[in-house]
Amino acid sequence: MCGIVGYIGKNQALPILLDGLKRLEYRGYDSAGVAVKTADGVFSAKAIGKIVELEKKIGEIKSPFPCPLVPRSGRRAPLLKRANTGIAHTRWATHGAPTEANAHPQTDCQGKIWLAHNGIIENYQELKTRLAAKGHKFISETDTEVIAHLLEDLYDGNLTATLIKVLKILKGTYGLAVLHRDEPNKLLAAKRGSPLVIGLADGEFIIASDAAAIIRHTKQVIYLNDGEIAEISDRDFKIFDADNNQVDKNVDQIEWDQAAAEKGGWPHFMLKEIFEQPESIANSLRGRFMAEAGRVKLGGLEGVAERIRQTNKIIIVGCGTARLAGLVGEYMMEEYAGVPTEVDYAHEFRYRKAVLDEQTALIAISQSGETADTLAAVQEAKEKGCLTLGVVNVVGSSIARETDAGVYSHSGPEIAVASTKAFTSQIAILVLFTVMFGRQRQMSLATGQRIINELIALPDKIRQVLALNDEIKRVAEKYYKFKNFAFLGRKYNHPIAFEGAIKLKEISYVHAEGFASGEMKHGPIALIDENFPSLVIAPLDSVYEKNYSSLQEIKARGGKVIAITTAGNGKIKAAADEVIYIPKTLEMLTPILVTVPLQLFAYQMAILNGRDVDKPRNLAKSVTVE
Repeated sequence: MCGIVGYIGKNQALPILLDGLKRLEYRGYDSAGVAVKTADGVFSAKAIGKIVELEKKIGEIKSPFPCPLVPRSGRRAPLLKRANTGIAHTRWATHGAPTEANAHPQTDCQGKIWLAHNGIIENYQELKTRLAAKGHKFISETDTEVIAHLLEDLYDGNLTATLIKVLKILKGTYGLAVLHRDEPNKLLAAKRGSPLVIGLADGEFIIASDAAAIIRHTKQVIYLNDGEIAEISDRDFKIFDADNNQVDKNVDQIEWDQAAAEKGGWPHFMLKEIFEQPESIANSLRGRFMAEAGRVKLGGLEGVAERIRQTNKIIIVGCGTARLAGLVGEYMMEEYAGVPTEVDYAHEFRYRKAVLDEQTALIAISQSGETADTLAAVQEAKEKGCLTLGVVNVVGSSIARETDAGVYSHSGPEIAVASTKAFTSQIAILVLFTVMFGRQRQMSLATGQRIINELIALPDKIRQVLALNDEIKRVAEKYYKFKNFAFLGRKYNHPIAFEGAIKLKEISYVHAEGFASGEMKHGPIALIDENFPSLVIAPLDSVYEKNYSSLQEIKARGGKVIAITTAGNGKIKAAADEVIYIPKTLEMLTPILVTVPLQLFAYQMAILNGRDVDKPRNLAKSVTVE
């Protein structure tokens, strides 16, 4: 959710820290801050709002740091270029409003210990009361500040050993970057339930909550597991477990490059990522077909193939857009694989008494692989003996490591907060799951081959839809001043109606609701008038006539209709005000093609309304707190 960057090495820390924060802006935040360590003390600057406000406070990098100084002595502050260790943070407010006092890094009474924190400390109030009684003075409303004071209270001259003691006291989740004024050449990182990755370069190390802040410096990374602590100098690093035992770690390679995380001439990341979908879908599918056999090859699932064969129930969990991909998967799994399937909000799954056993498979869907609620659902399912499978985009993420097996979507970095290419790739992966489960059961060779052939054709069909961008822009120009929208769909496109509504509301701030088409006459149709347009998803499929009836009911009540249908359907023009055509494909694959014009419509509506498309207000890309 929030962003952490830490640096120790041979170069100036501040430019690297600020650049790292900018690369994490897409995660969502409302304040930012830095703390850098020099021979004379720790310098800190914080600001409310965007990182540019923090830069204004800092001033020219080559000038003396004009921000609060906690000095070792009365000597004048050194130039920033002599500071080669520091931490930085972008905060998305949880405990306390966005203020400079609440911004990170947080510090102790003496200004010696500084830390940036992602996550939530559940027992902070109890700890705060205890520490205040001992004379500790708190200046923020955050749960994070408690960690700094607890470190101060227990400090024994060794920051690493003290941090290990403190972590055993804390309840909740954390990703931490910590430094101490009096321990030169040391930077600590710790993780429980909130992502942290360490980049390894020549004579320098970078801590970050996301590899996007690291990729321009190195592709060599180490992913911390829950309960692990990293002690880093400018020469080497050590990893310890919760009991202070040193552990060996594998060095992983980031698969994508810096250019993939940059705009490359596009006006916004979101538009770039919408137009990347032919390639992202192709990457999600590449090397995973055995076309002649009508089967798929998912290397990540080979080790659990027999358990998949024995599965008699599937539960799919996710949050937001990921859950909607799961709802599409539910239709696929039941229709083509014959496996009873449920879809649940990840944040509700752990609080209901789901009927689980060893023949149940839980599929967890998360772009980042760090969604806290989804990770907790995986852990709950494992506790009950379920087979846990992951569909994630980020290699080495927490869900990827926690699940028994899984499939990476390989859709590349997604920087815009609103999910586009990750969502369509998730659906594509669920098609592969369906073929795998189905071919183990009743799915015929011919059906498997037909699905695979249509999957192979998808990237070109997506390109045909993307060519409609100017036409969709003209539609948006007619409708961007409307304040309410209804999105309707049925069967496979029932979840896509909800997805279209989410996209419109989250980036344009226009109120939009998704409905199952059949539900309109059971209440929602009362909303319809000439000022409440509807977008009806009505491809030529098994429920087309029913969708067409819903469209006519809306028109009979004076409502305006934008329809999405299959190419060649001229009949719908007589009823709809606007028609957007998609190429013909299998019914189960129409959600992928339908999603693209909905994304473009939401994008164009947001631009016309003057919104910050890539970083909509109040939202975060990766929600790592419950």
